[in-house]
Amino acid sequence: MNENDFREWCKKEVCNYTNNHLDKTDKKKITTDDVFVVWSCKTLQNNKALLSTTVSDGMYYECTYNGDKKEMYIDAYKKWENFKVEISNEEPRKEILKDFYGNEICKL
Repeated sequence: MNENDFREWCKKEVCNYTNNHLDKTDKKKITTDDVFVVWSCKTLQNNKALLSTTVSDGMYYECTYNGDKKEMYIDAYKKWENFKVEISNEEPRKEILKDFYGNEICKL
């Protein structure tokens, strides 16, 4: 599947999902023109895209196409918050990660 076909398929599926989950009393529907691709990539026969819509509901969507199985998986997420984390000038903490057997993997 080429990248353009994949992105259009994603937009169609996100549009359908959104319309099926909108409050029916609002009597509002979106079109694929209201769905936008934030990021996408293709690796070998697989594709992945992150999408959102013009609906201000905080939702975003991750579409993953498995080229071996010829199927797409869609994850629907809700953005809860956005906050800043500043880098401190303190000495970074030092931890040692170990595997199941107690062997050192890396130091943080």
